[in-house]
This record gives sequence, structure tokens and C-alpha cells, in this order.
Amino acid sequence: MSTVNIIKIFLILIFTISNGVLAQGYQLPDSVPLEKIISDSEEILGLPDIPINVQEDIFRINAVEMEWDVGGAVFTPQDERRIPIGPDGKKVGVFLIHGGSGDHRAMEPVARLLSEKFGFKVVTFSYPGRIYLHSKDRRWPGDTIHEDGSVRTPIWSTETEITRNQYDIVEDESIAIKYGKLTLACAKENTEMYNRMAGWEVAFEVGGKEMMKRNLPADEYSIYIHGHSTGGPFSFMLSQRVENIKGVIGMDNSPFGYIFRVQTRASGNPTGKQYGDLPFNCLHIRTWRDVARYVGPEALLMEGGESLMYLPNLIDRVFARWERNKHLANFKAEGPIHFGSVHQLANAARATAKRLELNFEETETLVAQYINYSRELRGVNVKPVPPVIFGIAQASADHTYEKYQQVTLPMFAAMDPPPRVSIIQFMAGTHGYTSSGPDLPMGPFPAVAKTWRDAILGGYFMVEENR
Repeated sequence: MSTVNIIKIFLILIFTISNGVLAQGYQLPDSVPLEKIISDSEEILGLPDIPINVQEDIFRINAVEMEWDVGGAVFTPQDERRIPIGPDGKKVGVFLIHGGSGDHRAMEPVARLLSEKFGFKVVTFSYPGRIYLHSKDRRWPGDTIHEDGSVRTPIWSTETEITRNQYDIVEDESIAIKYGKLTLACAKENTEMYNRMAGWEVAFEVGGKEMMKRNLPADEYSIYIHGHSTGGPFSFMLSQRVENIKGVIGMDNSPFGYIFRVQTRASGNPTGKQYGDLPFNCLHIRTWRDVARYVGPEALLMEGGESLMYLPNLIDRVFARWERNKHLANFKAEGPIHFGSVHQLANAARATAKRLELNFEETETLVAQYINYSRELRGVNVKPVPPVIFGIAQASADHTYEKYQQVTLPMFAAMDPPPRVSIIQFMAGTHGYTSSGPDLPMGPFPAVAKTWRDAILGGYFMVEENR
């Protein structure tokens, strides 16, 4: 063994011991009280900033015989020697996927903190079609629904144009009890929009893998992946398909789609219909209603029933938040994977197979590929689901400690092999976990980030390799 390798092993051992843990013995807290969240936040935000470089990385891929422009941004310490080395001897890389309304810019505060305070190399990634390719600032102009009856639609490649004649506008009230009236842009068969709506699932897999290969190569980095909310199922999907993803770090992140489907049903959805059951070719055009379905439950959980006594104030909050966030994409096609809708995933796969003129066996293989995006892979020579951390904010309507205990944990335990899974309840914050609050300028996230850092460097994610 070379002197360099001996020194590396020695330094890793010293670091691990200095953090007060050994890899297999590292334990996470079950909950973090408000006082601890505030003190951890002050500690992390008080750390000196590490100078970083931020660079956009947008590139072209081919998936299902179509060209797609995908990407995100990369946050790297200017002095790359400051990137921490984990217990496995690899540099620490983090891959971030945004939630249902946004694009990769929504994860910038998370990425900056992880890179500037800890030195991690961080990569953010957008779902296909979410990046506004026609402006350098990537801000979507105007509102999502236009006066002429057209709506905001994805930009899957710089030359792609989705014209008004490619879709019908449908007002859907089948799940109005939770979502209110939905505005859907339903693509007509044999149009560019229809083909893209049937093929973006594969483009996400191809693009996400390529983004990591370009910026977090397996010979240098171990990757810890996080997807906020809708991004959660996509982070789990990639976790078994990318060699050097060592763990899932979560905060208000949904689990695999088929698990979230059960978890959501357990919340008492009276219609029995799931959001993911909307037709795969129908794009949900978001409005102020998608803000309201968070503001209402958050007010109830944080302020109690008396918040309804101040309904005008709640309404003002809804519209103010909507105005602040209209520059994000605010459309969504990801429901079938997010909610594990097997029949809609199968429909999308068959539409793609028909366009590609696949035979029966090839079609069924593609159908299985699409359905497997919503569940863990099983079988011989399949990478197991890596260790997982679920973090839950205090006032999160869709992500509650009880649901995760009753539904999520048992379903993860039934996997073969079952991964190591921990749930941490943070007694502050909302689903948008970087939103500011009293004594918490970035919400509970700095405390969450400290937990992630300690788990990564303390060896929590080494359990998989020591089975």
C-alpha cells in the first residue's frame, strides 16, 4: 500500500473519530426541538463563507428518438481542495431536484448553503421542459394562463414550439376537494406536445444520469441525492440507477411514487382519485389555487383554527406568494411518477412505443421501464436502495410523522433488501423549508443541513457497504 493511501485512510479514521461516531454506529435524532433548530441555524449561518463558483450546465441529450435540452447549475468551491472527503474516501457531492412548481433555480438557496458553508460540490437539475431557454435569467415571463386562451407550456428544446392548436383546455374538478378547479392543457394525439408528454420520463432518467456523470463522476465523488416534494420519487428512482449515489437525504420529500400513492390515500382523500391519475397527456397549469392548498393547512397547523377569523389576510398571503413565484415554471406533468399511477405510466409508454413502431415485446419492455420509475428495482444484480433520511417540517400537510410511521416505514421494510431508513421531525417550518420565520431567516433548513452533513461525514450512509 502506498504512503499516500495510508495517509488518506489515517485522515479518514481521525475525522470519523473526531466526529464522535463510527460508521456503523452513527445514530440520527428522532426529532429536533425548536430551541435546537434555532441554535443549529445560528451556528451554521455563522460559519465563514467558502468562496464558490456557480456555473449553469445546459446540454442536449437524445431520448426516445427526440432531442431534449436539459440541465441545471453547478456550485463548486473555488479551491476544490476544500471539498470534504467522506468516510469512503470519495469527495462529497450533492444532487438536488426541485419540487412540483419550480425549476432548478428554486434549489439555489439550498445549494449555496451546502457549498458555501460545508464545501460540498452541489449540482441542481430541472425536469425536462422546465428551463426557460429563451432568456439568460431563466425567468418565465407573464402569467401561466394568457388572455388569448393559450397557456404556458414546457420548452423541451430550444427549437420546440408548442402552438395553441396542439392542445385543448380542460377544466377538471374531479379532485377539487383538495386542489380546487384544475386547468389542464391536454395534448392532441400525434402532435409535438403529445409525443413530448409521452416521452419526458425517459428524458429525465437520461438527463439526470448524464448531469451526474458530467459533474460528479464515480471515480471522484460519492453522491447524496435530495428531491424536494415531487422531486422525492425522482431522487429515489435515480438512487438505484446511478452507481455512486450513496444515500438519499430528505426534507419534506415524497418517497417512491407507489408508496406516496398509499400515503396520500391514507390522508383521507374522499374521492379516491389521485392527482397522478390525470391523463398523462394533460399538463396541469398551476394557478393561485396551488398556493392556497399549502397556505391554508400551514395556517391551521401553525396558528390554529382562529386563522380563519383572518381570512382576508390569508387570501392576501396566497396572492402575494403567487405573484412572487410566477417566474417559476408553474406547470406539472410529473404526477404519474409522483403518485405511482401505473395505468397512466403504461399509457405514456404505449404512446411512445406506437410512435417508435415497436413490436409487442419491445412495447411491454418499455411499459415495464415506465412503471418501474415509480417503484424500487428488484432482482439479481440490482443495486439496492441506499440508506435514507426523511426530514419532516412541523407544519407540512402532506408529509406528517404519523403517515411516515404508519405507511412509509413498513413499505420500505418490505423491500428486498430493506434499506436503512430514519425519520426526523423538525419542530419548525413549513413544506417550503427555507421560508423564513421568527429567529429562523432560512427556516429550519440550516439545522437540516447540519444533520445531513453530520450523517454523511459521520458514516450513516456506509451501512449499505457493510451489509
